[in-house]
Amino acid sequence: MASNPPAPTAPFVPSRRTDTFGYGEYRTDEGPWEEWNPTAESLRPERGRHRVTKQRGGGLARSSTVLGVGVIAAVGAGGIASANTGKPPVSISLPDVSSVTSLLGDDTDSAKATAASLTDVGVATADSDQGSTDAGEALRNRIMAQAELQKSQVDGKATAAAVAAAGKQSADAAAKAEQEAAVKAAAAKEKAEAAVKKQAEADRLAKLAAQYTLPTSSYTLTGTFGQPGAMWSSGYHTGLDFAAPTGTLIKAIHSGTITEAGWAGAYGYRTILTLDDGTELWFCHQSSINVKVGQKVGTGEVIGRVGATGNVTGPHLHLEVHPDGQPTGIDPMAWLHGKGLNP
Repeated sequence: MASNPPAPTAPFVPSRRTDTFGYGEYRTDEGPWEEWNPTAESLRPERGRHRVTKQRGGGLARSSTVLGVGVIAAVGAGGIASANTGKPPVSISLPDVSSVTSLLGDDTDSAKATAASLTDVGVATADSDQGSTDAGEALRNRIMAQAELQKSQVDGKATAAAVAAAGKQSADAAAKAEQEAAVKAAAAKEKAEAAVKKQAEADRLAKLAAQYTLPTSSYTLTGTFGQPGAMWSSGYHTGLDFAAPTGTLIKAIHSGTITEAGWAGAYGYRTILTLDDGTELWFCHQSSINVKVGQKVGTGEVIGRVGATGNVTGPHLHLEVHPDGQPTGIDPMAWLHGKGLNP
């Protein structure tokens, strides 16, 4: 690179000055001085021409350090002045970190460190108090917000627990109501089924009643099955007694065949009617017999008359029931009920 030529030098002619600078006389230590010869390095470049000099390493770092120290000194001086005068501190505006960094150069670590440190200095007392107040208010607001959040969470849990309890109570009530409804439905069903069965039995008995009839009329029941007494050889009564006047008609309870008709000792005159299912009906103590063995009779047909023959104390019809012709009979009252008859 070309450099500017040196300026022409003029001969130096020392001269004595009459001005003594207040000493009253000329002093030899005031001169003469050494001759100054300007060089290319010391001369200012001409207008329009610029000399580019290579920067030496560490220059920017030293410059940034000096700048930081100067700023810190200025801030310290301002703080001392504020403390001494008692006047409110004057806020000092600091350059932006990016601006300082751009001025000092991005290739030095010391410039970055100095620029970062500049953001933490120069805070006045009022600014510190304001910052403390703002920090305290922010902390208070944060604590209050956290307390509100915790309270909301507790309230939410309590509400959820109440809703769950209400839901459980409702579910239990619904389950209980459903169970009660099921029990009532089962009872109603059972009752309906019982009613149906009862009606069916009534219909059956009504149908049987059309096929069966009581053996006599105008009677009074004077002896029941199983009644104990010394007058009966077995020690108890083996049939059902219908007391009625002598000559009262005796009718066939159901259709069947006459298998016996005649004298039977203690039973007096007796007629045995055998039904189609093998059940034998004994009609005892008759005064007369109107049928003969082997004769077919229908329901309600007259087979004899009430009397007082055999071992008796008065006129009556002694009725016994022997299923399948067994020698031991059953209760005639229950059997008649089973056929739809109510003596």
